[in-house]
Amino acid sequence: MYAVFEAGGKQHRVEVDEVIRVEKIEAEVGSTVDFDKVMMIADGDAIEIGAPLVSGGVVKAEIVGQVRGDKVKIIKFKRRKHHMKRMGHRQWYTEVKITSIAK
Repeated sequence: MYAVFEAGGKQHRVEVDEVIRVEKIEAEVGSTVDFDKVMMIADGDAIEIGAPLVSGGVVKAEIVGQVRGDKVKIIKFKRRKHHMKRMGHRQWYTEVKITSIAK
């Protein structure tokens, strides 16, 4: 059984007991969170596709941790002007473990 849901402006395809990274959610580690923007639920040959969302579809997850991603390097450069600026950015993510998928 798997589901496709939206979290943080991105779509995720998940199965039960899978650990994924979503955009940062302000919650404590160990707490549970419900994702109700479910777009598709598939259980074997039974596939339910929403238009745009599946009514009553919920993906329940447990927060495993708050982590940071890899550093993204940003370089701004203007030729012949002796100008170069270097910056970096590390995005915060929330790791969640999918506990159940319900219709």
